[in-house]
Amino acid sequence: MRKLLSSLCVLAACGATAKEQPHNIIMVIADGMGPAYTTGYRYYNDDPKTKEVEATIFDKYLVGMASTYPAPVSGYVTDSAAGATALSAGIKTYNGAIAMDVDKNPVETVLERAKQYGLKTGAVVTSQVNHATPASYLAHNEYRRNYNEIADSYVDERINGELKFDVLFGGGWQYFIRDDRQLVKELTSQGVQYIDAYQQLSTLKNDKPALGLFADVGLPHALDDSNRYRLSAMTKTATELLASQDNGYFLLVEASQVDWAGHSNDISAAMAEMDDLAKTIEYLESYVAQTPNTTVILTADHSTGGLTLAAHGEYKWQPALLRKQLHSPKVIAESITKQKLAKSAIDKLFNFELNEDEIALITAATDEAAEKLAAYQKLSEEAQNKQRKPSAEYIVTKTVKKIIDGRTNTGWTSGGHTAVDVPIIAFGKYADKFEGHLDNTDIAKKVFKLLEQHRD
Repeated sequence: MRKLLSSLCVLAACGATAKEQPHNIIMVIADGMGPAYTTGYRYYNDDPKTKEVEATIFDKYLVGMASTYPAPVSGYVTDSAAGATALSAGIKTYNGAIAMDVDKNPVETVLERAKQYGLKTGAVVTSQVNHATPASYLAHNEYRRNYNEIADSYVDERINGELKFDVLFGGGWQYFIRDDRQLVKELTSQGVQYIDAYQQLSTLKNDKPALGLFADVGLPHALDDSNRYRLSAMTKTATELLASQDNGYFLLVEASQVDWAGHSNDISAAMAEMDDLAKTIEYLESYVAQTPNTTVILTADHSTGGLTLAAHGEYKWQPALLRKQLHSPKVIAESITKQKLAKSAIDKLFNFELNEDEIALITAATDEAAEKLAAYQKLSEEAQNKQRKPSAEYIVTKTVKKIIDGRTNTGWTSGGHTAVDVPIIAFGKYADKFEGHLDNTDIAKKVFKLLEQHRD
Protein backbone atom coordinates (compact mmCIF):
# COMPACT_ATOMS: atom_id res chain seq x y z
CA MET A 1 0.00 0.00 0.00
CA ARG A 2 2.83 2.39 0.84
CA LYS A 3 4.46 1.84 -2.56
CA LEU A 4 1.12 2.36 -4.29
CA LEU A 5 0.47 5.61 -2.44
CA SER A 6 4.00 6.85 -3.16
CA SER A 7 3.53 6.13 -6.87
CA LEU A 8 0.19 7.92 -6.90
CA CYS A 9 1.76 10.94 -5.21
CA VAL A 10 4.48 11.11 -7.85
CA LEU A 11 1.89 10.94 -10.62
CA ALA A 12 -0.22 13.60 -8.94
CA ALA A 13 2.77 15.84 -8.10
CA CYS A 14 2.00 15.67 -4.39
CA GLY A 15 5.08 17.77 -3.63
CA ALA A 16 6.82 18.34 -0.29
CA THR A 17 3.83 17.25 1.78
CA ALA A 18 4.05 13.65 0.54
CA LYS A 19 5.53 11.03 2.83
CA GLU A 20 9.08 10.24 1.78
CA GLN A 21 10.40 6.81 0.94
CA PRO A 22 11.68 4.60 3.79
CA HIS A 23 14.84 6.05 5.27
CA ASN A 24 17.93 4.30 6.62
CA ILE A 25 20.04 5.87 9.37
CA ILE A 26 23.51 4.47 10.05
CA MET A 27 25.13 5.90 13.18
CA VAL A 28 28.85 5.14 13.36
CA ILE A 29 30.73 5.78 16.61
CA ALA A 30 34.50 5.49 16.64
CA ASP A 31 35.00 5.15 20.37
CA GLY A 32 37.93 7.28 21.52
CA MET A 33 38.58 8.86 18.09
CA GLY A 34 39.72 12.42 18.69
CA PRO A 35 41.13 14.66 15.93
CA ALA A 36 44.67 13.27 16.31
CA TYR A 37 43.42 9.86 15.21
CA THR A 38 41.89 11.03 11.94
CA THR A 39 44.96 13.21 11.31
CA GLY A 40 47.28 10.33 12.17
CA TYR A 41 45.42 8.06 9.82
CA ARG A 42 45.91 10.57 6.99
CA TYR A 43 49.69 10.34 7.41
CA TYR A 44 49.56 6.58 8.01
CA ASN A 45 47.62 6.18 4.77
CA ASP A 46 49.77 8.62 2.76
CA ASP A 47 51.43 7.41 -0.42
CA PRO A 48 55.12 8.34 -0.01
CA LYS A 49 55.60 8.20 -3.79
CA THR A 50 53.51 11.36 -4.29
CA LYS A 51 54.27 14.93 -3.26
CA GLU A 52 50.81 15.48 -1.83
CA VAL A 53 49.42 14.05 1.38
CA GLU A 54 46.27 12.38 0.12
CA ALA A 55 42.95 13.11 1.79
CA THR A 56 41.21 10.20 3.47
CA ILE A 57 37.58 9.15 3.54
CA PHE A 58 37.35 10.98 6.89
CA ASP A 59 38.60 14.24 5.35
CA LYS A 60 36.21 13.91 2.43
CA TYR A 61 33.06 14.06 4.53
CA LEU A 62 34.12 16.11 7.57
CA VAL A 63 31.23 18.48 8.34
CA GLY A 64 31.81 19.68 11.89
CA MET A 65 32.93 19.09 15.46
CA ALA A 66 31.10 18.01 18.60
CA SER A 67 31.58 18.76 22.27
CA THR A 68 31.58 15.73 24.56
CA TYR A 69 31.23 16.85 28.19
CA PRO A 70 28.84 14.87 30.47
CA ALA A 71 26.39 16.14 33.11
CA PRO A 72 27.94 18.60 35.63
CA VAL A 73 28.05 15.92 38.33
CA SER A 74 30.79 14.21 36.31
CA GLY A 75 32.74 17.31 35.33
CA TYR A 76 34.06 17.94 31.82
CA VAL A 77 35.50 14.54 30.85
CA THR A 78 33.00 11.91 29.75
CA ASP A 79 33.19 8.15 29.85
CA SER A 80 31.81 5.97 27.07
CA ALA A 81 28.49 5.33 28.80
CA ALA A 82 27.57 8.99 29.33
CA GLY A 83 28.99 9.85 25.91
CA ALA A 84 26.97 7.14 24.18
CA THR A 85 23.82 8.09 26.11
CA ALA A 86 24.22 11.66 24.85
CA LEU A 87 24.46 10.31 21.29
CA SER A 88 21.63 7.80 21.71
CA ALA A 89 19.12 9.75 23.80
CA GLY A 90 20.08 13.42 23.49
CA ILE A 91 20.66 14.06 27.19
CA LYS A 92 23.62 14.76 29.46
CA THR A 93 24.06 12.19 32.21
CA TYR A 94 26.58 10.92 34.75
CA ASN A 95 29.58 8.79 33.84
CA GLY A 96 28.60 5.13 33.95
CA ALA A 97 24.93 5.62 33.06
CA ILE A 98 23.41 3.40 30.38
CA ALA A 99 20.52 5.34 28.79
CA MET A 100 19.50 6.79 32.15
CA ASP A 101 19.31 10.39 33.27
CA VAL A 102 21.09 11.83 36.31
CA ASP A 103 18.21 10.69 38.52
CA LYS A 104 18.58 7.13 37.18
CA ASN A 105 15.37 7.21 35.19
CA PRO A 106 15.39 5.37 31.83
CA VAL A 107 15.39 7.58 28.74
CA GLU A 108 14.24 6.58 25.27
CA THR A 109 16.96 6.02 22.66
CA VAL A 110 16.89 6.59 18.92
CA LEU A 111 17.15 2.85 18.33
CA GLU A 112 14.11 2.23 20.53
CA ARG A 113 12.18 4.99 18.74
CA ALA A 114 13.08 3.44 15.39
CA LYS A 115 11.82 0.04 16.53
CA GLN A 116 8.66 1.66 17.93
CA TYR A 117 7.98 3.10 14.48
CA GLY A 118 8.43 -0.27 12.77
CA LEU A 119 11.95 0.15 11.43
CA LYS A 120 14.44 -2.68 11.56
CA THR A 121 17.28 -2.11 14.05
CA GLY A 122 20.78 -3.43 14.62
CA ALA A 123 24.19 -2.94 16.18
CA VAL A 124 27.63 -4.00 14.96
CA VAL A 125 30.59 -3.54 17.32
CA THR A 126 34.12 -4.81 17.89
CA SER A 127 33.69 -4.85 21.68
CA GLN A 128 31.32 -7.20 23.47
CA VAL A 129 27.78 -6.41 22.33
CA ASN A 130 26.77 -5.44 25.88
CA HIS A 131 29.61 -2.92 26.30
CA ALA A 132 28.88 0.72 27.11
CA THR A 133 28.19 2.08 23.63
CA PRO A 134 25.84 -0.59 22.22
CA ALA A 135 24.19 -0.93 25.62
CA SER A 136 23.37 2.78 25.64
CA TYR A 137 21.26 2.24 22.52
CA LEU A 138 19.69 -1.11 23.47
CA ALA A 139 19.38 -1.14 27.27
CA HIS A 140 18.86 0.86 30.45
CA ASN A 141 21.05 0.34 33.50
CA GLU A 142 22.43 2.53 36.24
CA TYR A 143 25.96 1.18 35.76
CA ARG A 144 27.78 0.16 32.63
CA ARG A 145 29.64 -2.78 34.17
CA ASN A 146 26.48 -4.69 35.05
CA TYR A 147 27.24 -6.79 31.98
CA ASN A 148 25.07 -9.80 32.78
CA GLU A 149 22.06 -7.64 33.60
CA ILE A 150 22.51 -5.73 30.36
CA ALA A 151 22.80 -8.95 28.34
CA ASP A 152 19.68 -10.32 30.04
CA SER A 153 17.75 -7.20 29.09
CA TYR A 154 18.53 -7.81 25.41
CA VAL A 155 16.44 -10.97 25.71
CA ASP A 156 13.82 -9.83 28.20
CA GLU A 157 12.91 -6.31 27.04
CA ARG A 158 10.67 -5.99 23.98
CA ILE A 159 9.13 -3.26 21.86
CA ASN A 160 5.82 -4.04 20.17
CA GLY A 161 6.41 -7.64 21.27
CA GLU A 162 9.70 -7.86 19.35
CA LEU A 163 13.35 -7.96 20.36
CA LYS A 164 14.96 -4.53 20.20
CA PHE A 165 17.48 -5.79 17.66
CA ASP A 166 17.12 -7.52 14.31
CA VAL A 167 20.88 -7.79 13.88
CA LEU A 168 23.50 -7.87 16.65
CA PHE A 169 27.17 -8.61 15.89
CA GLY A 170 30.27 -8.42 18.10
CA GLY A 171 31.86 -10.27 20.99
CA GLY A 172 30.40 -11.59 24.23
CA TRP A 173 30.15 -15.37 24.63
CA GLN A 174 31.03 -14.90 28.30
CA TYR A 175 27.80 -13.00 28.94
CA PHE A 176 25.41 -14.91 26.70
CA ILE A 177 26.57 -18.46 27.46
CA ARG A 178 26.63 -18.62 31.27
CA ASP A 179 26.09 -21.25 33.93
CA ASP A 180 23.19 -19.30 35.42
CA ARG A 181 21.50 -18.44 32.12
CA GLN A 182 21.93 -19.61 28.53
CA LEU A 183 20.85 -16.55 26.56
CA VAL A 184 21.93 -17.95 23.20
CA LYS A 185 19.75 -21.01 23.70
CA GLU A 186 16.82 -18.83 24.75
CA LEU A 187 17.18 -16.68 21.64
CA THR A 188 17.60 -19.56 19.21
CA SER A 189 14.54 -21.26 20.71
CA GLN A 190 12.64 -18.10 19.79
CA GLY A 191 13.78 -18.28 16.17
CA VAL A 192 16.86 -16.06 16.29
CA GLN A 193 19.71 -17.16 14.00
CA TYR A 194 23.03 -17.57 15.82
CA ILE A 195 26.55 -17.72 14.39
CA ASP A 196 29.96 -17.71 16.07
CA ALA A 197 32.42 -17.40 13.16
CA TYR A 198 32.89 -14.68 10.53
CA GLN A 199 32.74 -17.30 7.78
CA GLN A 200 29.09 -17.90 8.72
CA LEU A 201 28.01 -14.31 7.99
CA SER A 202 27.07 -15.28 4.46
CA THR A 203 24.74 -18.05 5.71
CA LEU A 204 22.31 -15.72 7.49
CA LYS A 205 18.80 -15.34 6.12
CA ASN A 206 16.98 -12.02 6.06
CA ASP A 207 13.65 -13.28 7.40
CA LYS A 208 14.74 -13.81 11.03
CA PRO A 209 16.71 -11.81 13.62
CA ALA A 210 20.43 -12.61 13.73
CA LEU A 211 22.92 -12.74 16.60
CA GLY A 212 26.62 -13.16 15.88
CA LEU A 213 29.10 -13.49 18.74
CA PHE A 214 32.69 -13.99 17.65
CA ALA A 215 34.76 -13.82 20.85
CA ASP A 216 34.57 -14.44 24.59
CA VAL A 217 34.60 -10.71 25.38
CA GLY A 218 35.72 -8.15 22.79
CA LEU A 219 37.00 -9.22 19.38
CA PRO A 220 40.77 -9.58 18.88
CA HIS A 221 42.63 -6.46 17.79
CA ALA A 222 42.30 -5.87 14.06
CA LEU A 223 46.03 -6.64 13.78
CA ASP A 224 45.50 -10.07 15.33
CA ASP A 225 42.07 -11.08 14.08
CA SER A 226 41.45 -13.67 11.39
CA ASN A 227 39.83 -10.89 9.35
CA ARG A 228 41.65 -7.59 9.72
CA TYR A 229 38.58 -5.85 8.29
CA ARG A 230 36.01 -7.54 10.48
CA LEU A 231 34.04 -4.36 11.23
CA SER A 232 33.64 -3.76 7.51
CA ALA A 233 32.58 -7.37 6.91
CA MET A 234 30.01 -7.35 9.73
CA THR A 235 28.63 -3.98 8.62
CA LYS A 236 28.18 -5.18 5.05
CA THR A 237 26.17 -8.20 6.21
CA ALA A 238 24.13 -6.08 8.62
CA THR A 239 23.08 -3.61 5.93
CA GLU A 240 22.11 -6.46 3.63
CA LEU A 241 19.96 -8.10 6.29
CA LEU A 242 18.32 -4.89 7.50
CA ALA A 243 17.53 -3.64 4.00
CA SER A 244 15.46 -6.72 3.27
CA GLN A 245 12.15 -5.04 4.08
CA ASP A 246 10.52 -1.76 3.10
CA ASN A 247 10.29 0.21 6.33
CA GLY A 248 13.88 1.42 6.54
CA TYR A 249 16.25 0.78 9.43
CA PHE A 250 18.50 2.21 12.13
CA LEU A 251 21.96 0.66 12.49
CA LEU A 252 24.61 1.45 15.10
CA VAL A 253 28.19 0.66 14.08
CA GLU A 254 30.96 1.03 16.65
CA ALA A 255 34.68 0.91 16.03
CA SER A 256 35.07 0.07 19.71
CA GLN A 257 38.76 -0.66 19.86
CA VAL A 258 40.11 2.69 18.73
CA ASP A 259 39.40 3.51 22.37
CA TRP A 260 41.06 0.37 23.69
CA ALA A 261 44.19 1.13 21.70
CA GLY A 262 44.18 4.65 23.09
CA HIS A 263 43.82 3.44 26.68
CA SER A 264 46.83 1.19 26.24
CA ASN A 265 48.80 3.87 24.33
CA ASP A 266 49.21 1.50 21.39
CA ILE A 267 49.73 3.36 18.12
CA SER A 268 50.05 0.15 16.08
CA ALA A 269 46.67 -1.12 17.21
CA ALA A 270 45.12 2.34 16.91
CA MET A 271 46.05 2.80 13.25
CA ALA A 272 44.92 -0.74 12.39
CA GLU A 273 41.53 -0.06 14.01
CA MET A 274 41.31 3.23 12.09
CA ASP A 275 42.12 1.33 8.90
CA ASP A 276 39.26 -1.09 9.55
CA LEU A 277 37.00 1.89 10.23
CA ALA A 278 38.12 3.59 7.00
CA LYS A 279 37.28 0.46 5.00
CA THR A 280 33.88 0.40 6.71
CA ILE A 281 33.17 4.02 5.78
CA GLU A 282 34.36 3.39 2.22
CA TYR A 283 31.90 0.50 2.00
CA LEU A 284 29.13 2.74 3.35
CA GLU A 285 30.03 5.38 0.78
CA SER A 286 29.42 2.85 -2.00
CA TYR A 287 26.27 1.66 -0.21
CA VAL A 288 24.85 5.18 -0.10
CA ALA A 289 25.60 5.60 -3.81
CA GLN A 290 23.33 2.58 -4.43
CA THR A 291 20.85 3.42 -1.65
CA PRO A 292 20.60 7.23 -1.65
CA ASN A 293 17.83 7.41 0.93
CA THR A 294 20.43 6.65 3.62
CA THR A 295 22.10 8.95 6.13
CA VAL A 296 25.50 8.06 7.57
CA ILE A 297 26.83 9.96 10.59
CA LEU A 298 30.25 9.20 12.07
CA THR A 299 31.51 10.76 15.29
CA ALA A 300 33.22 9.79 18.54
CA ASP A 301 32.01 9.73 22.12
CA HIS A 302 35.33 11.25 23.29
CA SER A 303 39.04 11.11 22.59
CA THR A 304 41.34 8.69 24.40
CA GLY A 305 45.01 8.69 25.34
CA GLY A 306 46.04 12.23 24.48
CA LEU A 307 47.66 11.01 21.25
CA THR A 308 50.46 13.29 20.04
CA LEU A 309 51.80 13.04 16.49
CA ALA A 310 55.36 14.10 17.41
CA ALA A 311 57.00 13.83 20.81
CA HIS A 312 59.98 15.10 22.77
CA GLY A 313 60.11 18.42 20.92
CA GLU A 314 61.15 16.78 17.64
CA TYR A 315 59.39 18.04 14.53
CA LYS A 316 58.70 14.65 13.00
CA TRP A 317 56.20 11.82 12.99
CA GLN A 318 57.13 8.68 11.07
CA PRO A 319 54.22 6.25 10.68
CA ALA A 320 55.58 4.26 7.73
CA LEU A 321 56.59 1.24 9.80
CA LEU A 322 53.06 1.08 11.29
CA ARG A 323 51.77 0.00 7.90
CA LYS A 324 54.09 -3.01 8.06
CA GLN A 325 52.95 -4.30 11.45
CA LEU A 326 51.67 -7.88 11.36
CA HIS A 327 50.87 -8.28 15.07
CA SER A 328 49.80 -6.12 17.98
CA PRO A 329 52.41 -5.37 20.66
CA LYS A 330 50.52 -7.73 22.96
CA VAL A 331 50.95 -10.67 20.58
CA ILE A 332 54.60 -9.78 19.97
CA ALA A 333 55.16 -9.78 23.74
CA GLU A 334 53.37 -13.11 24.16
CA SER A 335 55.76 -14.71 21.68
CA ILE A 336 58.83 -13.17 23.31
CA THR A 337 57.85 -14.31 26.81
CA LYS A 338 56.91 -17.87 25.84
CA GLN A 339 60.42 -18.85 24.80
CA LYS A 340 63.86 -17.41 24.28
CA LEU A 341 64.00 -16.09 20.73
CA ALA A 342 66.92 -15.26 18.49
CA LYS A 343 67.21 -11.68 17.31
CA SER A 344 66.15 -12.69 13.81
CA ALA A 345 62.91 -14.14 15.21
CA ILE A 346 62.23 -10.96 17.20
CA ASP A 347 62.88 -8.84 14.11
CA LYS A 348 60.39 -10.98 12.22
CA LEU A 349 57.73 -10.34 14.87
CA PHE A 350 58.26 -6.58 14.63
CA ASN A 351 58.65 -6.83 10.85
CA PHE A 352 61.65 -4.50 10.98
CA GLU A 353 65.22 -4.87 12.20
CA LEU A 354 65.78 -3.80 15.80
CA ASN A 355 68.97 -1.98 16.72
CA GLU A 356 71.20 -2.86 19.67
CA ASP A 357 69.53 -0.40 22.03
CA GLU A 358 66.08 -1.80 21.24
CA ILE A 359 67.22 -5.39 21.76
CA ALA A 360 68.72 -4.28 25.07
CA LEU A 361 65.31 -2.88 26.07
CA ILE A 362 63.66 -6.23 25.28
CA THR A 363 66.30 -8.10 27.28
CA ALA A 364 65.92 -5.73 30.23
CA ALA A 365 62.13 -6.17 30.17
CA THR A 366 62.30 -9.96 30.16
CA ASP A 367 64.87 -9.87 33.00
CA GLU A 368 62.67 -7.49 34.99
CA ALA A 369 59.68 -9.75 34.49
CA ALA A 370 61.63 -12.83 35.64
CA GLU A 371 62.90 -11.01 38.75
CA LYS A 372 59.45 -9.74 39.72
CA LEU A 373 57.89 -13.16 39.24
CA ALA A 374 60.62 -14.84 41.30
CA ALA A 375 60.13 -12.31 44.11
CA TYR A 376 56.37 -12.86 44.02
CA GLN A 377 56.74 -16.64 44.24
CA LYS A 378 58.86 -16.29 47.38
CA LEU A 379 56.01 -14.52 49.18
CA SER A 380 53.64 -16.32 51.51
CA GLU A 381 50.22 -17.21 50.16
CA GLU A 382 48.69 -14.47 52.30
CA ALA A 383 51.08 -11.87 50.87
CA GLN A 384 50.46 -13.07 47.33
CA ASN A 385 46.74 -12.67 47.80
CA LYS A 386 47.24 -8.99 48.64
CA GLN A 387 48.85 -8.11 45.32
CA ARG A 388 48.57 -8.89 41.65
CA LYS A 389 50.83 -11.55 40.22
CA PRO A 390 53.45 -9.93 37.95
CA SER A 391 52.77 -10.43 34.25
CA ALA A 392 55.78 -10.91 32.00
CA GLU A 393 53.55 -10.30 29.00
CA TYR A 394 52.41 -6.93 30.39
CA ILE A 395 55.95 -5.78 31.16
CA VAL A 396 57.28 -6.78 27.73
CA THR A 397 54.23 -5.30 25.96
CA LYS A 398 55.03 -1.91 27.47
CA THR A 399 58.55 -2.18 26.09
CA VAL A 400 57.34 -3.21 22.63
CA LYS A 401 55.08 -0.14 22.53
CA LYS A 402 57.97 2.04 23.76
CA ILE A 403 60.12 0.84 20.86
CA ILE A 404 57.38 1.53 18.30
CA ASP A 405 56.64 4.93 19.83
CA GLY A 406 60.33 5.72 19.64
CA ARG A 407 60.60 4.71 16.01
CA THR A 408 57.52 6.75 15.02
CA ASN A 409 58.05 9.58 17.55
CA THR A 410 54.55 9.10 18.94
CA GLY A 411 53.55 10.63 22.27
CA TRP A 412 50.73 10.07 24.75
CA THR A 413 49.58 12.26 27.62
CA SER A 414 47.05 9.94 29.26
CA GLY A 415 45.88 6.39 29.71
CA GLY A 416 42.33 7.72 29.93
CA HIS A 417 39.90 10.00 28.15
CA THR A 418 40.40 13.66 27.33
CA ALA A 419 37.89 16.50 27.02
CA VAL A 420 38.67 17.69 23.47
CA ASP A 421 35.98 18.09 20.81
CA VAL A 422 35.64 15.28 18.28
CA PRO A 423 34.98 15.22 14.52
CA ILE A 424 31.56 14.90 12.90
CA ILE A 425 31.63 13.17 9.52
CA ALA A 426 28.42 12.74 7.53
CA PHE A 427 27.25 11.87 4.05
CA GLY A 428 24.15 10.73 2.26
CA LYS A 429 20.70 12.22 2.62
CA TYR A 430 20.38 14.99 5.23
CA ALA A 431 24.12 15.05 5.91
CA ASP A 432 23.92 18.85 5.90
CA LYS A 433 21.83 18.75 9.08
CA PHE A 434 24.95 17.70 11.02
CA GLU A 435 27.18 20.55 9.87
CA GLY A 436 28.96 23.00 12.16
CA HIS A 437 29.83 22.84 15.83
CA LEU A 438 27.29 20.73 17.70
CA ASP A 439 26.95 19.35 21.18
CA ASN A 440 26.88 15.56 21.23
CA THR A 441 23.25 15.69 22.40
CA ASP A 442 22.32 17.66 19.28
CA ILE A 443 23.25 14.68 17.13
CA ALA A 444 20.68 12.45 18.82
CA LYS A 445 18.07 15.20 18.69
CA LYS A 446 18.57 15.51 14.94
CA VAL A 447 18.28 11.75 14.51
CA PHE A 448 15.02 11.78 16.48
CA LYS A 449 13.72 14.44 14.07
CA LEU A 450 14.70 12.34 11.07
CA LEU A 451 12.80 9.40 12.55
CA GLU A 452 9.73 11.60 13.09
CA GLN A 453 9.95 12.83 9.51
CA HIS A 454 9.77 9.27 8.21
CA ARG A 455 7.28 7.91 10.69
CA ASP A 456 4.61 5.62 9.28
